[in-house]
Amino acid sequence: MKKILLCLFTFLILTVSIKADTTEPINEEMKEEIEETKEENKTDNTSVLNLKSEAGIIMEATTKKILFEKNSNQPLAPASMTKIMTMLLIMEAIEDKTISLQDQVTISKNAASLGGSQIYLEEGSVATVEELLTAIGIGSANDAAVAMAEKIGGTEENFVNMMNKRAKSLGCTNTTFKNPHGLDEEGHVISAYDMALIASELLKHEEILKITSTYETTLTHQNGKSIWLVNTNSLIRFYNGLDGLKTGYTENAGYCLTGTMKRNDMRLITVVMHASEKEDRNTDTINMMEYAFSMFYKDTLLTSDKSLGNIFIDNSKNRKVKYYLEEDANVILSKDIRNIDYKYDITLDNVKAPLKKGDKVGSLNLKVGDEEKEYNVIVKENVKENNFFNRLINYFKDIISGNLNVLN
Repeated sequence: MKKILLCLFTFLILTVSIKADTTEPINEEMKEEIEETKEENKTDNTSVLNLKSEAGIIMEATTKKILFEKNSNQPLAPASMTKIMTMLLIMEAIEDKTISLQDQVTISKNAASLGGSQIYLEEGSVATVEELLTAIGIGSANDAAVAMAEKIGGTEENFVNMMNKRAKSLGCTNTTFKNPHGLDEEGHVISAYDMALIASELLKHEEILKITSTYETTLTHQNGKSIWLVNTNSLIRFYNGLDGLKTGYTENAGYCLTGTMKRNDMRLITVVMHASEKEDRNTDTINMMEYAFSMFYKDTLLTSDKSLGNIFIDNSKNRKVKYYLEEDANVILSKDIRNIDYKYDITLDNVKAPLKKGDKVGSLNLKVGDEEKEYNVIVKENVKENNFFNRLINYFKDIISGNLNVLN
């Protein structure tokens, strides 16, 4: 009976807190209630798993380990969470220097005609990539999403093809994009698991969090008109630590939210889809976060900043070159586990100079319990090819010293 009352009390506190977000700032009393709720969730984790949303998932961002799921492979309409993929392609285009934040984008009739959430772009007007990205990440602007789709893909249709191709490359198997904004369209679907995968890729571009964690800002069009943007993700206003990522709502999709936050060096991604009320998607998100942070922790078994050894590259100037993991080898463990046994094997490729910093030279297979994961092994320096004369001298030195590497 006590557990039932505790569950009801937890739900009522969170619901009151979330509703308050739309009417007035959170006061100190409300903050205390939220903290009390967190403590209660730590001792009764069964209550937080009763999601009201139709589908949901908790994923750790770096390892992609699933910590909880409900109907996570069911394809559903994602509404504006679609823009997570749109933002990913924008960030990758910036990284590849295909575009820059300062680039000017001319708004087409197609972009200006979009309904739903928008910043009222006018046909023929101009905005920067940075302004449009901000409008997408904070205000969920459909017109800005189409403008950027046309900027990167040439046409909206081609950009959608890029979206689907990128989703497939990430391992998404229950995803079909029909547009870059998320307005309802037949066959435009994604699963909670696939959405978490795409979100984890976007989070590799940490600068996106500067946008998604901004509660409000003002954009000024070149015609002098200003528009006030308020983040559609109201949780960032009062749920301490949550800094993204994207909400969604249509009548068909219901209320959706992909959330992310970092605590104690562990970043989580939560996805909830098809909640019937905004309060439900927010409550589900908070409860999922509190559950996972209270039950799991991240441990780094091998770091990417420590050399694993030397690889012999016969035709290189230095011949012996240090190699490293491309990324830290992390594991997510239940908090009742503190000591863990693991082992790993390294397989080096038969590589030759020249090599660039970051080039793959092998792989490391890590086994933790029944789980296995493979990591890339790389060099962290440019490796120059040796000239013929110096190579000949090295061969003679090898023969004299009995170095068997001469046989490679």
